[in-house]
Amino acid sequence: MKARNYRSIRGQLYTREEYISGAPQPRITRFTHGKHRDDYEIEMKLIANETVLVRDNALEAIRITANKNLAKRIGDEYYLRILIYPHHVLRENKMMTGAGADRLQEGMRRAFGKPIGRAAAVRRGQTILLVRTYKRHENKVREALRIAASKFPKGARMNVVSIVK
Repeated sequence: MKARNYRSIRGQLYTREEYISGAPQPRITRFTHGKHRDDYEIEMKLIANETVLVRDNALEAIRITANKNLAKRIGDEYYLRILIYPHHVLRENKMMTGAGADRLQEGMRRAFGKPIGRAAAVRRGQTILLVRTYKRHENKVREALRIAASKFPKGARMNVVSIVK
């Protein structure tokens, strides 16, 4: 399985779990971290640069990286939330290699494929995650999100918004 085969969105998404036997569980399980308070001053968002499929293990890497950096830098004075969910079930039509593979394999006959993983369909400009915190932590959060954005396929940008009370 190569990542480049599952990067772009082609055709309709395969999401109906009730019709899919053996659909794997998403590797990302937690979507919120930190403390949810009403007095946070700024909200920082990570926004997708391009339309792309994001595998669930990439989402988990983004979550772990962002949460670990935020907890280490600012303690518990933040609220982190992942806003996308891996609904799309990825499929693969396994191909054999080696001597005699042509006799054993069916090629493109019955080529629908077996479920192998999960992905989230992210559109250009869609928010991936958001962090709410105090104004004094802006630079630390910006650095943590810069590191997390490097785990996102095709890159992401940051957006800072003041929370109006």
